[in-house]
Amino acid sequence: MTDTRFTAIILAADRNRDDPLIRHAGVCSKALVEIDHQPMIERVIDALAHSQRVSNIVLSGPARPCLESATTLMSLVDKGEVRWMEPANSPASSAYQVLQQLPEDQPVMITTADHPLLRPDIIDDFLERACASGADVVAGVTTIDAIHGKFPGARKTVMRFSDNGYCGCNLFAFLSPRSHRVANAWRTVEKQRKNPLYIVRQLGLGSVLRYSLGLLKMETAAQRLSTKLRVDIKPVLLPFPEAAIDVDTVEDQRFVESILGADR
Repeated sequence: MTDTRFTAIILAADRNRDDPLIRHAGVCSKALVEIDHQPMIERVIDALAHSQRVSNIVLSGPARPCLESATTLMSLVDKGEVRWMEPANSPASSAYQVLQQLPEDQPVMITTADHPLLRPDIIDDFLERACASGADVVAGVTTIDAIHGKFPGARKTVMRFSDNGYCGCNLFAFLSPRSHRVANAWRTVEKQRKNPLYIVRQLGLGSVLRYSLGLLKMETAAQRLSTKLRVDIKPVLLPFPEAAIDVDTVEDQRFVESILGADR
């Protein structure tokens, strides 16, 4: 799969229309919140467009009226550079809905619109590791130590396993027809995405106890989830702490802008 080309899905719908971040920014969607004078979604699209492994981009959300108010974004859709789809009622359902519209054997990468530090090299590195893994589904992760080493004070939800504390990077690769089972199962647990213990609970009581005692390894958790869903799921460790930085709050927005300012 060394030359595999991916369709990228960007999840850009809003979980909460009364989001304080949206109100503060004065926009109709979180995806349109500006980071250093550019909407987050445009930064993500630009990174994907310059990836060596992404051939198509599908945008799930924002809602049509909001899309039409975003001149640059609407232009990309009109020119066919990005395909837009009406989102479903949740991110997981939106992802599953788009997957159902694609050929079963089409490799897919999923990311989110609130990922303004995403870069082409991060994408290509993740997809190269995903292809080399031999798995059906791959999730990009990094360690909380790496994040705090580069970005002191960053606040992240941490999955604390016995080998380290890991944070998700909102980068997922779906590499086989079997992978669609994971997208479907994702819909049942997404409301608890910020609750690591709830997610581990899906693996059984023994896993909960081992996780609570700090005895469960991340790879073991992935293997047990793979067995439960009858699909091979693997995490891949990325050497990019910035891949785990997303924007959920006004404080996050300011934090990311300070990172970009420091990089100049």
